[in-house]
Amino acid sequence: MNTYELVAQTHRNGQVESQHFGTVVALNPDGSVAFSVGDPTAIVFPRSSIKPLQATAMVEAGLTLPPRLLALACASHDGRPEHLAAAREILATAGLDESSLGNLIDYPLDDTEREQAIRDGKQRTSLQMNCSGKHASMLATCVAAGWPTDKSYLLPEHPVQRHITDLIPTLAGEPAAHIGVDGCGAPAHALSLLGLARAFRTIATAAAGTAAHQVAHAMASHPLMVGGPTRDVTLLMQGVPGLVAKDGAEAVFAVGLADGRAVAIKISDGANRARPPVMRAALERLGVGLENVDPATWDSPVWGHGRRVGLCAAVGPLVTF
Repeated sequence: MNTYELVAQTHRNGQVESQHFGTVVALNPDGSVAFSVGDPTAIVFPRSSIKPLQATAMVEAGLTLPPRLLALACASHDGRPEHLAAAREILATAGLDESSLGNLIDYPLDDTEREQAIRDGKQRTSLQMNCSGKHASMLATCVAAGWPTDKSYLLPEHPVQRHITDLIPTLAGEPAAHIGVDGCGAPAHALSLLGLARAFRTIATAAAGTAAHQVAHAMASHPLMVGGPTRDVTLLMQGVPGLVAKDGAEAVFAVGLADGRAVAIKISDGANRARPPVMRAALERLGVGLENVDPATWDSPVWGHGRRVGLCAAVGPLVTF
């Protein structure tokens, strides 16, 4: 089986400009594979799509946060004022401040917030970086568990990271195949795309009171904290009640539903413009009702001289079944 197959094309003025190959796997309510495109056992770095797994491990280790703040632990946030305030609040609950953060410094992820920060003369900071909620929560977990809160918390052998690594087989049905370094500085676990889909299914269907259920409830009830008002991950959760979704760098996207269905996708060239339309096609094929999802969720326009001249759309087996 080929690892990747053609799943999307970008059109400019009616002409195909780019082709995007990817792997997709979808699960039935009982956890069996409903369909796949490409090789679902292909090993990928989920990147930020793994944050709900990390957050589940943190809760199991003693992290206690209200849903609004726990949702930020799972976020690649826009860097809006409410996101930065929530990250500070997480740190404050542990008696820490933003100087404790070890993640990369950056401007806000959102274009408007980034431009405003530059106009205001602000410098890049760890707090503004989109992973600050996760890092603040890792530090708060360390305080709760009595683990070191120096920059060693970024190392794979640190107790908080070992706890995350040890929990992955329980959630995904397989151990991490590899551990690298993520863009933010935290460990980046690699696993199969099928394992990622299974992990989202596990979290979305978890029994009330469990750590995984707390994470699923936090994300589903506070989708704006997970991304931002124009982000596909937020709009999708707003449109499908109870759905848990998380995007990741290099065009990874994973979804879990309370009824047991799940989808995970990876676009091989890392082109995020292909991710939304491919996810839409996969969810439609799986029979997930999307009638209440904002159409902007799936829009991947192509621009020419300031006007819309094309789009990226799903093609191949996802739309020809």
